Amino acid sequence: MTVASAFFYLFSSVMIASAFMVIAARNPVHSVLFLILAFVNASGLFILLGAEFLAMILVVVYVGAVAVLFLFVVMMLDVDFAELKQGFLQYLPVGALIGVIVAIELVLVVGGFTPSSATLAAARAPTPPDVSNTMALGLVLYTKHVYFFQAAGMILLTAMIGAIVLTLRHKPDVKRQDISEQNARTREEAMEIRKVPSRTGV
Repeated sequence: MTVASAFFYLFSSVMIASAFMVIAARNPVHSVLFLILAFVNASGLFILLGAEFLAMILVVVYVGAVAVLFLFVVMMLDVDFAELKQGFLQYLPVGALIGVIVAIELVLVVGGFTPSSATLAAARAPTPPDVSNTMALGLVLYTKHVYFFQAAGMILLTAMIGAIVLTLRHKPDVKRQDISEQNARTREEAMEIRKVPSRTGV
């Protein structure tokens, strides 16, 4: 067994075990930590495949943003998961039926997929030695698919602005900073000079 094969089995086994613990752990904080462990091992598999850009994106975006956001939401909102799990057995048959349907669809899609001749020819084409995986991906994104890439960025920006607008609440009893009012203040309004006699208090 080679070193690459040993690392593949190591990353795969840890990732499968941590993915199972995500849904089996009783504490939601532990579930998020196991999810982070699964993402890290998946990035290790991407590195073994030669896709270092995808590995870094998985660590930076999913581990550094999404999973940590899940962790903060779980810890700060103090969600009562015992109350949420009360109707679990009631909806279990429907959820199992939907899971079986999705599994059948995945089998049909994967089994009926046949790559085209152009795709096979592109896969067999040798990669230039001076072009890395990240550079090749950037060339494809910013040349052939640049409009789709920019459209996806605009959709995400719109979703972010919408989430901020929907969750922003102004409370009347909270003091807020008014920049225009502060800039309009004069020296006479901001300070008062008093002549205090010697040996007396204010």
